[in-house]
Amino acid sequence: MLFLEDLTLGRRFETGSHTLTEAELLAFAHQFDPQFFHTDHEAAKNSVFDGLAASGWHTSSLSMRLVALSELGTVANGLVGMDIISMRWPRPTRAGDTLTVCVEVLENRRSNSQPGFGIVTVRWTTTNQRQEIAMQLENRIWVQARGEAD
Repeated sequence: MLFLEDLTLGRRFETGSHTLTEAELLAFAHQFDPQFFHTDHEAAKNSVFDGLAASGWHTSSLSMRLVALSELGTVANGLVGMDIISMRWPRPTRAGDTLTVCVEVLENRRSNSQPGFGIVTVRWTTTNQRQEIAMQLENRIWVQARGEAD
């Protein structure tokens, strides 16, 4: 298990990978983001994406799964998000793309109100098989400390 003290400034966590299939892309889009550029091959050709693209929320959900299954997913109290500082999808994810995530610790501090916990700011960078950024997210997570504050 990982605790607040283990999430040191600059530490990086690498995930496994996932290759997105067209069936997954379409199923997610039809259920959660049924916009034409996610669900209709022909109409998507004339969209800003110039073809069928996964929902950004699908890319984010896949990233969460990869992180939860990584070493970072062993945080003692779970990956409890507090907020999102920023989130962007600089390029579309497409069927056949293989995604991996690197999470870097940007800040780590004890909580003033609950000394048994701390707040860790992290940056997630999801890349495809060409090392192009598909998603980048900065957020704060609530992390259990190994012991009480001194």
